[in-house]
Amino acid sequence: MTRHLRRHGHAVNRKRIGRLIQVMGLSAIYQKPKTSQPHPQHKVYPYLLRGLTIDRPNHVWCADISYIPLRRGFLYLVAIMDWASRKVLSWRLSNTMDADFCVAALEDAMFRYGKPEIFNTDQGSQFTSDAFTGALKDADIKISMDGKGRWMDNVMIERLWRSLKYECIYLHAYETGSELRQGLKRWIDYYNTNRPHSSLDDRTPDEAYWQKPRPGYAGRPFKMAA
Repeated sequence: MTRHLRRHGHAVNRKRIGRLIQVMGLSAIYQKPKTSQPHPQHKVYPYLLRGLTIDRPNHVWCADISYIPLRRGFLYLVAIMDWASRKVLSWRLSNTMDADFCVAALEDAMFRYGKPEIFNTDQGSQFTSDAFTGALKDADIKISMDGKGRWMDNVMIERLWRSLKYECIYLHAYETGSELRQGLKRWIDYYNTNRPHSSLDDRTPDEAYWQKPRPGYAGRPFKMAA
């Protein structure tokens, strides 16, 4: 808008245009992401990771939902991650925010990898739902939830979203859900098997999860801040 007005001879800058747009109450017409809306009637569980040393696979898993834009429309992506190794254990796409796709991802991860001692999420209604917490309780898994508005409490999966979006989503204008699904599978397979992490002493998530040491690897457990 600033460039458009300048082309018509108006001496304006971005700050002024942004301020005027705000004053007029204008906004872009598109579906805005709402991935972490709490449900007032759902139980919220305490955060269990503060000060905890997370030093082995299947000690803590975490999950989150992210908004994924397509060329026309959008989908929601849920991922289940092992905290210590950063390995993405399971993921699912959905065009709705029902809890079903989150439960499906959880069940798939447990079928393939066993179960964690602790499962950490935000306070989104999908994760506080009876279906999701019930699956955790049935498996005798301790439930942990972030403090409200504290994205750092689930920092590992927030870092995953940043890498995923800048290295995959924003570089491709996916047209359809099937194209997106194929692209996500390629990137997540690469992330798990071929992308080393400095915090893992240059091991990949797969190597860290299956505890395959690299030469000179001494191990560096991750400890949550108190």
